[in-house]
Formats: sequence, structure tokens, C-alpha cells
Amino acid sequence: MPSAPFSPNPMSDHFPTLINGTSSFGFLWLWLPEKKRSANDTGMVKSCPGILFDSRNCRRRRISFLVIALSALAAPLASAVTTFTALGVGLALSALVLASCALATYFIFPRIMFWTLMAIILIDLSNVNISPALEYYYTADEACLANGPHFDYTYFITVTGIVGCIVNFFGVMLYQTFLSGWKFRPVLIFTIAIGSLSNATDLFIVMGWNRMMGISDKVFFLFGNAIFDSLTDILMKIPRASMIAKMAPPKMESTVFAFSVGIANFCIMLSRLIGSGIIQQSGMKTVGVDCDFGKLPELIATVQILLPLAIGIPASFLVPNVFQADNFINWEAEGWCHDDAPGPFENEDSGAQHIKDQQLHEMDG
Repeated sequence: MPSAPFSPNPMSDHFPTLINGTSSFGFLWLWLPEKKRSANDTGMVKSCPGILFDSRNCRRRRISFLVIALSALAAPLASAVTTFTALGVGLALSALVLASCALATYFIFPRIMFWTLMAIILIDLSNVNISPALEYYYTADEACLANGPHFDYTYFITVTGIVGCIVNFFGVMLYQTFLSGWKFRPVLIFTIAIGSLSNATDLFIVMGWNRMMGISDKVFFLFGNAIFDSLTDILMKIPRASMIAKMAPPKMESTVFAFSVGIANFCIMLSRLIGSGIIQQSGMKTVGVDCDFGKLPELIATVQILLPLAIGIPASFLVPNVFQADNFINWEAEGWCHDDAPGPFENEDSGAQHIKDQQLHEMDG
């Protein structure tokens, strides 16, 4: 499918980078506390100069680490299969990989983590991505779409991108001020609802309802898609990111966090594949002469508005209904906080292993 010409604008590259770079202030001013590991800690081994390896924790949680390591290969494998084979084969493989990761989570981690992860999976998969068809609709020329918006790429990418970055910055402050005190279930339901509502701006433009109200496509797109849609998008991401962070057990925070984020990102990739399949099956013609976007309003209404409401809101009830500042997994009760307590399917001979760890530590010293 040929791509439309695009004249790069330096501002479109550097402005989002400057906005995103503001997060570095938290690290420079040490806003995030950390506990530094040392070579004197039990089980720590110097693998090479300047690098310590927690051999004890790795052995005790070896099944967990193995599953997480294998899951890291899921996205590259699915991408390669989808690229060199049919889309249906890629979708089937992606579904199999996702089901395997969910099943592994059920047996290895606490049940609360499993159900929370299932909620994130369902919410992400329900947001089927049909943005390629929308992008072609908004940027189609006169020969392709006679009465279309005909946005140029400077406006469609640069202007709206800059506005979206600014809106994201204020969206975080808005969430902290008004929504951070809510419980997880209400905030998920609310953000899913307004997220689905924001997709109606695309339906207004495609149907021409905004022009009937005397509002041009550019103005309606700027306030609807670039501002309102960007705002609801960041509001939807914050509670999910918070839940993923709270699912990280002690001494495996970064590993399990990467595992959970990886599954969420894999779901987003899978939703794009599903969206591509839906666009292909719809029979729309998005490039060339006399394009056909007749099915686009129907897809927006069903896939982008109704589907997230029908799946995402019920999935929110899988999440514990606790305040966002509270921990909804008691890792100590689950046996993940005791140094000598093995996790599910891990080595039961923790006493002997502890002696070996001490011997390794003494040898290392």
C-alpha cells in the first residue's frame, strides 16, 4: 500500500522529545527512592566488574524468570510470522502466545494478579485499532475522496501532535487532582466510557455532522481528536499503569513489571492486527482513485465505540475494588516476602539452598 508524501518538520521531531524529557527531573532531583544492593547481600555474586547478580533469588524463582524470559520472544516471533505469512496465521499465533502467558500467570503468581492481568488484556484487546483507515481518510486527496477533509501532513502530524503532547502534560495533572482518589473500578469504568465517547469525534467528521453545525473539519478535528481524544487517552493509561506497577512482587519488581507491560504492549499490537484484518474484510478502498470509505462509519460505531464499552466495562470488575493508593496484593500473605519461602512450583529445599548461598557469598568475599 503506497504511502503519501511527507515533508519532515524539525519541530515535530524535537518538541515531543522536549515534553517527554521533563520526566528526567524526577531522577535528577531524586524524587524516586531506591535501595541499592551491595556485594554483602546474601546471594549476590559479582558477574563482572560493576555488575551484581542475585543468584539466590534467580534460583528460588527460576520458573518465574524462565516464563518471563520466554514471553519476551512473543512479540518478535509474532511480528516475523505476520510479516512472512498470512495475517490469519499471525493472529492465531498471537492468540496462542497470549493464552500461554495468561495460563502461566494463573499457575505461578497469585490469583489477584491473574485476574487483574486478564482485565488489562480484555480492556486493551477491546480497543481495536482501525487508525490506518482513518489516517487515509483524513489525508486522502480530491481524486481519492471528493468531499473528504483533505488534511495536509503538516497539520495532521505536526500541529495536532504538538497539541496532543501539551494536552497529555495537563492530563496528568487533571488526573492527579480529580481522579487519583477514586477506587480502581470506578476510575476504569469512567475512563473507558469517556474514551469511547471521544471516538465519536471521528464519526462526526466522517458523517459530516460537524459541517452541518457550521464547524470546519480542521477545527472539529483539532478540538475533538487532538485535544479531547489525547486527553482521554492519557486518562485511560494512568490507572492501567498503576495496576501494572502494583502487581510487581518484592525482589522481582523490575522483572514482573517488564513482564506485565510486555503483555499489555503485546495486546496493543494484537489489537492492531485485528484492526488490519477488519479493514481488509470490510472491502474499503483507501488509496488510488475513487476510494470507498462506505464501511468506515459502521466500523467506528461498532469497533471503536460499542466494543470497548461492551468488553472493557465488565472486565473492570475483575480488578479489586480498592483505592489507587492501596496495595491490592498482600505479597507477605502470598509467601513472596519471606526470604526462605519458595514460591509456587519453585525449589522446596530452601534450607539447603540458603546454606549454598552463604557459601557462595563467603567465596565471593
